[in-house]
Amino acid sequence: MSKDRSLTVYVGLGSNMDNPRRQVETALQELGALRHNTLLKHSSLYRTRPLGPQNQPYFINAVASLATSLDAEALLDQLQALEQAHRRERTSLRWGPRTLDLDLLLYGGMSIDTPRLSVPHPEMTKRAFVLLPLSEIAPPDLEIPGMGRLRDLLPNLSGEGIERVDR
Repeated sequence: MSKDRSLTVYVGLGSNMDNPRRQVETALQELGALRHNTLLKHSSLYRTRPLGPQNQPYFINAVASLATSLDAEALLDQLQALEQAHRRERTSLRWGPRTLDLDLLLYGGMSIDTPRLSVPHPEMTKRAFVLLPLSEIAPPDLEIPGMGRLRDLLPNLSGEGIERVDR
């Protein structure tokens, strides 16, 4: 992508280790400081039950919108570097505890399917901890490529296991 053009992307944030609220709040500030990116908005923080193994702490989740001039994989590199700076350890345990998880949910209106990256995030429409915060900062008619409009997806969610903790 040309460095003088930008598009809006949405990033999901989550943490359930080492003071999760601070991890997410710090990551929101750091997202705004990434080269070739501008933080546009971020949602409230949400406390959510973990997916998968339940013998781990609850998560703090949020969604942020950025204007970026980076291509999707270059942005993914920045997000993964930020995870590493927060001491993210990738283990074989799917949905295990983590200091910081950053997911590229939407990249403009594009669909991307590479060995490293699937956008839109394949599970995002099933996750209240993604769609509820996204609905705070995105237009209700936001089209999630191949999945539908945000406003049409929200009624299908169970709000169970999620609570807003601040704005």
